Amino acid sequence: MTSDVLRYAAFTTTPDGGNPAGVVLDATGLDDADQQKIAADVGYSETAFVTRAPSGYRVRYFSPLAEVAFCGHATIAAAVALAERDGHGQLLFHTVAGDIPVTTTLGDDGLVRASLTSVPTSSREATPEEIADTLVAFGWSTADLSGQHVPHVAFAGNHHLVLVLSSRSRLASLSYDFDRLATIMTRFGWTTVQLVWPESDTVWHSRNPFPVGGVVEDPATGAAAAAFGGYLLATGRVSEPVRLTIRQGEDMGRPSLLTVDLDPADPRVTVSGTATRIV
Repeated sequence: MTSDVLRYAAFTTTPDGGNPAGVVLDATGLDDADQQKIAADVGYSETAFVTRAPSGYRVRYFSPLAEVAFCGHATIAAAVALAERDGHGQLLFHTVAGDIPVTTTLGDDGLVRASLTSVPTSSREATPEEIADTLVAFGWSTADLSGQHVPHVAFAGNHHLVLVLSSRSRLASLSYDFDRLATIMTRFGWTTVQLVWPESDTVWHSRNPFPVGGVVEDPATGAAAAAFGGYLLATGRVSEPVRLTIRQGEDMGRPSLLTVDLDPADPRVTVSGTATRIV
């Protein structure tokens, strides 16, 4: 069943970096059970299933355990795979979360770069219960959180708890109770927990636990990056168009670079990166 699955590492220029994603470029005839089985067999955090539609492509995303409404790194991987097969240009992905415009270009270095534009983002303050329960799962206290950034639950197709940490060392020493956090995330309806630390105003380091998908951690998470952009927009941290760099996966040995473009006049967020075929 997996013979038609392509494998790409997203948000990296090398196959041993970034976040691996499966891509099925023609999912015609595959029902939900087929797609779920393939995603479980592939074992990556997500596999994208692509079907032609009148105005673009229908794309569905499955983790090893369940369908996910939207996945950023698998979107980048699928877009690069389509560009390599059909040529570069504009694409429209119809996802469960909404329509996602995607642009692919060929760089001077010969690598294909893809940029996705999220659905309109939103963000709200996390409740004291959400924060307290999550801190228990990580074995942390409020002293491990930045006093300059209020915890939020941000949305860009999926909901993600956003916690800004007090230090890079706290981010690097991440460990958590897998089952406890999965239960908390299921109860509150989160897809990942977005843990970030600011190196500067425009460079952020990130880690994303994903136990609800059966994965300890994602080395690159485009959906969470878009939601984080929505968090910065909602909290008034962006007063003019700005480009951010998110560094993720470094503590896992799979370094990833995500580019995030924000405009305070637009609630959507653009996330860009490369993807490399895994042979």
